[in-house]
Amino acid sequence: MGSMNIFKTFTLKWWQGALFKWSIFALGILIGATWPGLFIAWRAVLLIVFIVPGIYVTWLWWKQ
Repeated sequence: MGSMNIFKTFTLKWWQGALFKWSIFALGILIGATWPGLFIAWRAVLLIVFIVPGIYVTWLWWKQ
């Protein structure tokens, strides 16, 4: 059996990437609607995990 490389490079068409983003978006809504009490204690950490990479990617995009 070969080893599985979860970090391999691959390319998606624009509509495949959009489909993936919508599925992750739907998963986030589902988790947030189903288990809000579970994540309330982690709200600040999750907000930081959302904001810091978002600012970094925006900075990279703006720089290019």
